[in-house]
Amino acid sequence: MKLSHFNFELPKELLAEYPSENRDESKLMVVHRKSGKIEHKMFKDLIDYFDEGDVMVLNNTKVFPARLYGNKEKTGARIEVFLLRELNEEQRLWDVLVDPARKIRIGNKLYFGEDESLVAEVIDNTTSRGRTLRFLYDGSYTDFRRKLRELGETPLPKYIKREVEPEDENRYQTIYAKYEGAVAAPTAGLHFSKHLLKRLEIKGIDFAELTLHVGLGTFNPVEVEDLSKHKMDSEELVIDEKATEIVNNAKKNKRRICAVGTTAMRGLESAVSSEHMLNTFEGWTNKFIFPPYDFSIANAMVTNFHLPKSTLLMMVSAFMGHDLMKRAYKEAILEGYRFYSYGDAMLIID
Repeated sequence: MKLSHFNFELPKELLAEYPSENRDESKLMVVHRKSGKIEHKMFKDLIDYFDEGDVMVLNNTKVFPARLYGNKEKTGARIEVFLLRELNEEQRLWDVLVDPARKIRIGNKLYFGEDESLVAEVIDNTTSRGRTLRFLYDGSYTDFRRKLRELGETPLPKYIKREVEPEDENRYQTIYAKYEGAVAAPTAGLHFSKHLLKRLEIKGIDFAELTLHVGLGTFNPVEVEDLSKHKMDSEELVIDEKATEIVNNAKKNKRRICAVGTTAMRGLESAVSSEHMLNTFEGWTNKFIFPPYDFSIANAMVTNFHLPKSTLLMMVSAFMGHDLMKRAYKEAILEGYRFYSYGDAMLIID
């Protein structure tokens, strides 16, 4: 398949700037892979499609406030610094993106906070916008991380043109987020409320958790027509024994296993044994899933509506079939479903 197969016209007004008022009251499109039937529901109706012994796989990564604003020494120019990943805890080295990048060279210093108590020195160029920063801070590592959180803001995706609001800190985070390390939310999980999770639990649905720290690479545009030549950025993944036990038991008992989001799906598919069971995993994955692809673990999936030509859309196409995906997206646009991180959801089942 080629990149051009994943292009479609998306009306600008369907890009969600805000989440729905209540997490579990966004729209839910239910797509049945085998029959091609499409239903229109609310997210909280998800419970009707699962029974006791079925499993939902959640990505429990936690978004940290990765976007900082600093001032360049001498000129005072305002520079946006987007924290990507920590390279060295002791030396306080970080991989970052800077904007505007043309102004930032090796040796430059950036000052953060009104009291300029946090300083960073540019020590390397990594990509056109990428830099390696060494943070200089007078205090313990714990204090330093607290300072980063204090100065940082919720890293809403760039397409959201409004200013970040206090409510985003809560809403751009799943309610089951545990381990900090993501610079973007695993957005399918944003629809789950405490009430809905409790109702699912009472019904006997099991939950398996993995941790995949979502990086910006997930949203990197694909720039090659031949998809096999696209390289995904690596992201950190942990799957423990408890999760593998829950998933493999469900698989043996032929239960429904639902990946909540493309990140959970990518995590599962990065740790498949030769017998098509789930292995424990601790490391990095750059798994890129596009059609045709045989999925080994999950037979259901919750996902948001994705942008044209995105790797996320390619995975959805691989999971539900390309023609059905095109039909479902066409219907979503006609029905006014909201797209992307704060948008509506889709459940894909057999």
